[in-house]
Amino acid sequence: MKYHHRLVEDRLVRLASRFPIVVVSGARQVGKSTLLRHLFESRARVFVFDPVTDVGNARRDPELFLRLNPPPLVLDEVQHAPELLPVLKRLVDEKPEAKGQYFLTGSQQLEMLVEVQESFAGRALLLDLWPMSGGELMDDLQGGLLEVLFEDVPARNAEDLLNRLRSQGTAGQGSGTLLERIFRGGFPGLMDFSIGDLPAWFDSYLRTYVERDVRLLRALDEPHDFSRFLRLMAALTAQEVNASHLGREIGIVSRTAKAWLDTLRASFQVVLVDAFSGNTVKRISGRPKAYLSDTGFACHLLAISSPDMLGSHPVLGQLFETYVVTEMVKGVQALDLRPRLWHWRTSAGAEVDLLLERDGTFIPIEIKLASRPSRRDLGGIRSFSKTYPRLPLGPRIVIHGGEELYLVDEATVAVPVGFV
Repeated sequence: MKYHHRLVEDRLVRLASRFPIVVVSGARQVGKSTLLRHLFESRARVFVFDPVTDVGNARRDPELFLRLNPPPLVLDEVQHAPELLPVLKRLVDEKPEAKGQYFLTGSQQLEMLVEVQESFAGRALLLDLWPMSGGELMDDLQGGLLEVLFEDVPARNAEDLLNRLRSQGTAGQGSGTLLERIFRGGFPGLMDFSIGDLPAWFDSYLRTYVERDVRLLRALDEPHDFSRFLRLMAALTAQEVNASHLGREIGIVSRTAKAWLDTLRASFQVVLVDAFSGNTVKRISGRPKAYLSDTGFACHLLAISSPDMLGSHPVLGQLFETYVVTEMVKGVQALDLRPRLWHWRTSAGAEVDLLLERDGTFIPIEIKLASRPSRRDLGGIRSFSKTYPRLPLGPRIVIHGGEELYLVDEATVAVPVGFV
């Protein structure tokens, strides 16, 4: 299968020359191993660890394993050999000047990664990898909206941002292409699959995820209930999450629902976007919004059979928002200084789908499936501006499902989803 370049490659290669250890985390099948092999296999030996087989006796004698296999090394799925970590720390401390020595991958933010963060502070680059973005799938890595927003000299206003995006020349995408992209998702292994073959792949993925990955994270007495919980999260994607409500829906206590939500987040199946409150806590919802990290997997969990059926499904709007937000999450991984992502909602129902915060400036973003949003769609942004009149705001943005790039008003740019 043809290799498709990833947005994080340049940053990863550059920073690998600054850190002795590089840790790439992400869900299974997002391309962690392929990425590291492509970038470093010519100079690094590769070991793939397994929960059953003790590869190279790494678990039984990690010291001997690492002494017999000097760096540089790619240690793939290292959560299956956590015994290596304390030895790695000691070896790195013996030669602090040596960089780019060990490249680790893991499918979960397990205690293993907590130990990496604590033991390898200042020694390890931690990077998250998600399913492929739209640009990666099309082999088009030119900077999109995020790169334009966070250029060295930021856009002064909406008109300036509009002109910069126009000069960039990123093409919008038709609604049919968009529906298929949402339906297919971004797992690299599905690029050559026909639409009809996707369900078999996702069935296998779901079973392996629940029976292997989740059981590594926590004891699971009822795998079927966890699968139901995952399907519930797909139905509620792009909505605020409440553990008590989630528990009642499938008959589990709220404590278990919260633990399972943490499991989904830790295994990169769910993205949580925290609520922004500022100084008006009493009037503002503090609940995070949850997004399934891959819209193709979400469609499968919701038993949507085709892009055509997706086009008339009640959750299409939620899946469109999920697609946009997860594309943003993928894009920020390539930035050296990543903006913070928030959402905002009042008790009265006014909301802004996404807020980007960097350098003290906030960029409010509405996400609308409509092909041509109008001023009527800016109510949430206007409410946010009135609530925080002293908050520095950058250009306002409406990301939409059409193809036209234009000014909605003097402060707001309508941006087609193809620019994300």
